[in-house]
Parts: sequence; C-alpha cells; structure tokens
Amino acid sequence: METPNDRKYSKEHEWVLLQPDGTARVGISHFAQDQLGDVVYVELPKLGATIEQYKQMGEVESVKAVSDLFSPVTGEVVEINEAVGGEPELLNTDPYDKGWLLRVKLADATELDSLLDASQYDAST
Repeated sequence: METPNDRKYSKEHEWVLLQPDGTARVGISHFAQDQLGDVVYVELPKLGATIEQYKQMGEVESVKAVSDLFSPVTGEVVEINEAVGGEPELLNTDPYDKGWLLRVKLADATELDSLLDASQYDAST
C-alpha cells in the first residue's frame, strides 16, 4: 500500500491529515497496522480531552500485543471515529480512510512542521 502524500507522519507511525476546517484527522500508518497484525481493540481518549504531541493518547490491542498510540499533534479531541470502536479491523483494512482514529482541534499548527512527509516516512520504515 502506498503511503499517501496528503498527510504528515510521526516516527511512531501515526499520521495527521489537515482538514479544510482547520482540524486534523489522526490515524496509524499501513506500516504500523502491518506490524501489529490483526487489531482486536482500540482505546482512545475521550471527547474533549487534550492530547499532547508525542505523548501517549491510547492503545491498540492486536492478536500479537498491546501497543501505545502516540499523538502526532497537540490539541482537543473533537471527534472519535465510532466505527473503529465497533470494527477495530478497519485499522487493518483501511488505515488511511475508514480506519482513522480521531479528529483534533489543533493547538499549534506549526507542530506539523516537525513531522515527516510521505517520502521521509517511507525512508524511515
């Protein structure tokens, strides 16, 4: 699966996609879901919670292990992808579209500058 060029990536394998309204969607990369194996459970922060760049924001449980999720940006959680709660396998089948995790109101959009573009991310994996 090709790494989409329309978003930024963290070294911890999360992505962030800026939305037209200035919020950002957050998810995990294809590489991350491939390393995890079959995802069976996702724990995410609550609506209204503040998450911090590079700090833990939740967990993903797969048949192999439980792994921490780290936020690629700082901001307030304004939406949770409820579909992932009911169908955690969406992280495996569609990590860049239907398998997004949450939407964040960014505290500081300049944080995006510290993240990797698709070619830098691919070179790091």
